[in-house]
Amino acid sequence: MAYQWRTDMGGMARALTAHCDMLGEGVHWCADSQRLWWSDIEGEALYCCASDGSALRRWEMPERVASLAPTSKNGLILLGMASRLAVLNVADGAVHTLHALKLPPGVRVNDGRCDRSGRFVFGTMNEAPEHAPLGRFYRLNCNLSLELLDLPPVGIANSICFSPDGATMYFCDSCDSRILCCDYPSLANVRVFATLAIGVPDGSCVDAGGHLWNAQWGGWQVARYTPQGELERTLPLPVAQPSCVSLGGADMDELFVTSARQSLSPAQLALQPRAGALFRVSVLEARGLAESRFQFHAN
Repeated sequence: MAYQWRTDMGGMARALTAHCDMLGEGVHWCADSQRLWWSDIEGEALYCCASDGSALRRWEMPERVASLAPTSKNGLILLGMASRLAVLNVADGAVHTLHALKLPPGVRVNDGRCDRSGRFVFGTMNEAPEHAPLGRFYRLNCNLSLELLDLPPVGIANSICFSPDGATMYFCDSCDSRILCCDYPSLANVRVFATLAIGVPDGSCVDAGGHLWNAQWGGWQVARYTPQGELERTLPLPVAQPSCVSLGGADMDELFVTSARQSLSPAQLALQPRAGALFRVSVLEARGLAESRFQFHAN
């Protein structure tokens, strides 16, 4: 029987799969294939299923995968792996490296999402306990060139997403309680978009109305912010560590949320037995915005 709870938005939510990830992340609804993708970073695995949790597939990865994006080449999934950017061939499970990254010791790839032009923007994080700001933001262009973005260094890069018109980029340092934004693609006018009251900002997505949805790690909730950065509503969850969000489903009215059981004590896990599960929530009046695929081209 599916684990369910009632949300303050009037919808019924449930865990989609029986297993729980150690660190579920990077959830991404592909509107073209009608499939949901996500990873278990610490489990070094990639998953795919239908919106109801059926047709579940799993691929073992050669290293940790923190972010991903479907691509313009059917059957190829772009992967933000710990030390490299790569593509997965879904048919045979082969992983092909695009860029081996030269990162400082203890730094790995973290959050990433395609901009509205189909370029993959991603960030890195410092895994040391103090999370000194050694992380940076990068962009993989459609011709496979890689560039460092002129944005402030961070301890844990997260919350990367884009406004519907592509003119605003959202991002954060999860060591901070703020979500930032800037003009895009110029990267000018870096400013505070929203400040969290509880938890820290993790993965985000933007809906068709320009509202930003943020998984708030340690806060037991997902929050929705207006395009002006005002807290519009919260969606309570039965897990403390929601990690990433994606809007999708056949009618683009379902919110998918990954979560984590990493770092939780046995006593804490007893209070949240489904920590690490992938959850689905009907969001009723809201509508998602199809995410861009990574667009391969020669120039």
